[in-house]
Amino acid sequence: MLSVIFFSCVFIGKAQDEDDREESTGGFKKENLFTGGNVNASFFNGTTALGVTPYFGYSITNWLDAAVSLNFNYISQRDVYTYGDKERQTIVGPGAFVRVFPVKFLFAQAQFEHNFLTQKYIQAPNSSYTRDKFTTDVNSLLLGIGYASGREAYNKSYYYISLSFDVLKLANSPYVDNLQRGIPIINAGFNIALFQGGGRR
Repeated sequence: MLSVIFFSCVFIGKAQDEDDREESTGGFKKENLFTGGNVNASFFNGTTALGVTPYFGYSITNWLDAAVSLNFNYISQRDVYTYGDKERQTIVGPGAFVRVFPVKFLFAQAQFEHNFLTQKYIQAPNSSYTRDKFTTDVNSLLLGIGYASGREAYNKSYYYISLSFDVLKLANSPYVDNLQRGIPIINAGFNIALFQGGGRR
C-alpha cells in the first residue's frame, strides 16, 4: 500500500513540475542546500525504539529533495524467546533518502539505510537460554508518507512528521520485531534551508 502511495506521489509531483513556471534552471545553486534531522520513537508489541538521524541535502526541483543521512538508534525488546528476557540493540549507519512533494504540506519518502548493529541478549531469571552478544550489518528500505508545515519554493525551512515501514523486513532489521513484523516508524524533525531568505524572491 505504501508503495502505491509513494509512486502516485511521484507521478503527481512530475505533473506539478511541468506546470511550475517558477522552476529555476541550470547548474548548482547553494540556496538549494538544506540540513536538518529527526528523532523517532516507536512502541509496539513490547518493542521500544528511539533514535536520531541528522541529514544534509539538496532540492533538485521545487517538488523533489534528496539527502544523505547518518542514523543512530537504540532498540529494546522484551519477551523475545521466553517471558522476562530482553534484547537490546545499538545501531549506527549511513543512509540516503528522497522526498517527493505533490503539494507543499504532504510528502512521500523513500530512505535506504545500511546499518551496523550491536545486539545483546539478556536471559530471563531461571531461563535455559544464556546471555549473548553479537554484531552484524543489514539493509533497510523505509517507505512512508509525511506532513510538512509548508515547504515553499523559495523557503524550504519547515517542521515535519512522518510514518514509514521497512518494506524489506530482513532478519536483524532494527525495524521488525522477533516475528519479522514491521514496526511503525514515527519520525518528527526540522528541515533547515541554507543560504536562503525567509520569503519569496
